[in-house]
Amino acid sequence: MSAATLLGVSGLVAVAGYDGVSLAVSSCLAVGVFLVLAGPLRNAGRYTLGDAFALRSPGSSSRIAAATATLAVCLPFLVLQLAGAGSATALLLGVTSQGAQQVCTVFVGSVMICFTVLGGMRGTSLVQIVKVAVVFTTLLLLAFLVLRRYDFDLDALLTAAEQGSGLRDRYFEPGHVLGDSGAGRLDFLSLQLSVVLGGACMPHVLMRINSAADGAAARRATRYAVALMAVFCLCVVIAGLGAAGVVGAQKILAVDSSGQTALVLLAGDLEGGTSGFLGSALYTAVACAVFVTVLAVVAGIVLSAAATLAHDLHAHVVRRGRMSGHREVRSARWAVGGVGGLGILLAAVAQGRNLESLTHLALTLAASTVLPACLYGLFWSRYNRTGLLWTVHGGVLCTTALYVCSLSVSGAPASLLPEHDFHVIELQSTAVLAIPLGFLLGWAGSVAGRRAQGAEEGDGDARWREQVLAGAGQQ
Repeated sequence: MSAATLLGVSGLVAVAGYDGVSLAVSSCLAVGVFLVLAGPLRNAGRYTLGDAFALRSPGSSSRIAAATATLAVCLPFLVLQLAGAGSATALLLGVTSQGAQQVCTVFVGSVMICFTVLGGMRGTSLVQIVKVAVVFTTLLLLAFLVLRRYDFDLDALLTAAEQGSGLRDRYFEPGHVLGDSGAGRLDFLSLQLSVVLGGACMPHVLMRINSAADGAAARRATRYAVALMAVFCLCVVIAGLGAAGVVGAQKILAVDSSGQTALVLLAGDLEGGTSGFLGSALYTAVACAVFVTVLAVVAGIVLSAAATLAHDLHAHVVRRGRMSGHREVRSARWAVGGVGGLGILLAAVAQGRNLESLTHLALTLAASTVLPACLYGLFWSRYNRTGLLWTVHGGVLCTTALYVCSLSVSGAPASLLPEHDFHVIELQSTAVLAIPLGFLLGWAGSVAGRRAQGAEEGDGDARWREQVLAGAGQQ
């Protein structure tokens, strides 16, 4: 449950109708895909993605690959979340200038980083639990009030959303986000692929599964998560429809061209606005839900990135595994400060630009590097170290190159750099190209490195069969 889903999808439902509902369904399907990975990953892992990679391919190269994949995915997503938190905080305070948004980004980011440093994994787990309680309570209340406004008549709600969107009869037709041409539909399919496949293997999500007691508990917890996400996405869709009907798409887009303020504006207009007690309480509840969601996601992302720096790089690559648990925790705290500080700096510098494409980049990187590495590593007996390195390093380089050459970076008003035009790919989301390429690199690398496979990798393969497939020796 990220702020991108809570704010972005509800906004898309309000201004784009069918496309927003489709992305809400894709967000729910991502957790369903995670069901395939949950049990084996819990059997294979201990703390980080590097532990799962090193089970098949012991050595520093696997740890470095895991750190590369984790940082490549987490950093753009962290920048997006921090910039969004700064913008939302500035809006709640009634200031809209870019300087004020930058100050809010630095302040909110610093608070979140301090919380992560002091709270660690226990504190992050607690805020995740609090986030679910606050967000679910708020969204259920918001959905109930929206339905009550239209006397629990879904047809009346849909009609009001059509009228308020300005799209009329085209509101529930596809193509409003990326166009209804052939290229636009391919682009939207690519975006959905990145959400479904990339959302299932974000490193900060994968790391959470290691808190389960065993593989069976991990699968059971994931089934509960699927049910929770289904209810969450349903409430997000109802809130988005309510925002279109009550607030209107024109007013939403006037405040924010991406539509991410739809939820906040809906809370301000329901129940007589913020002048009344109930309206003011609802507005405050939505603001708290947004803040705690961003806090939880940022804490999880930063902790995941810091864990791979401390556990994979510092403890196992630099210190060769000769590092006490106490010193590793201290190293992780310093890494949290470093990663968080870099994220705050980049978010403040990029404030004011359209950073939505960073979501495409992070999800596509996860789907084209982490997903093939996990699937091959967990289920393909011939996957080896060379295949892993080609998957991760080659996938990161190719996906980043495709992103830079796409409309996400230049060539369109909604690009990251709209004043420039050096794009060569007429797509905003390049997942449809990058994901097959990542799987192809993993297969080609494994074939190329098969003859050079040594005894060390053979031992890793034996451990893999015993631990991942049979669930033996879990820690």
